[in-house]
Amino acid sequence: MTVSALRAVLAVTPDLPLTVLWPDGDPIEAHFHVTEIGRVQKDFVDCGGTVRRTVTCLLQTWVGDDVDHRITAGKLLKAFDHAVPVLGAGDLPVELEYEACNVIQFAVTGVVAEAAGLIIQLGSKHTDCLAKELCVPSMKQVGASAGCC
Repeated sequence: MTVSALRAVLAVTPDLPLTVLWPDGDPIEAHFHVTEIGRVQKDFVDCGGTVRRTVTCLLQTWVGDDVDHRITAGKLLKAFDHAVPVLGAGDLPVELEYEACNVIQFAVTGVVAEAAGLIIQLGSKHTDCLAKELCVPSMKQVGASAGCC
């Protein structure tokens, strides 16, 4: 899901509370906060020597002791308004960061509007070899998903 697609859904239903679902369908704590909206750029060289860049919009979440806190679509939309100078003009894919013993990141894969609130669906992220044809010739025959859990 991109920033513009997420903002469009948030704008239609600003009073609805947000629920975030893990990839397995369970919700994160309802009293989560979005503490940062950032533009994250990763410049790297893959194992085959190709220079690459990824740029995403990262929503950092935090779960505090204020169990009565609930973020609404409108509050998140207002935070996006403040983030415009940082995010820039590009329509970036959105990811969410959450701390559960370790800091983990998920792709935001969709948003569904229901009567009780907006449901933000998360998808898993995976590592991959980006130069399989150069460094892992056996992957051509096996397929890229063979090592997936």
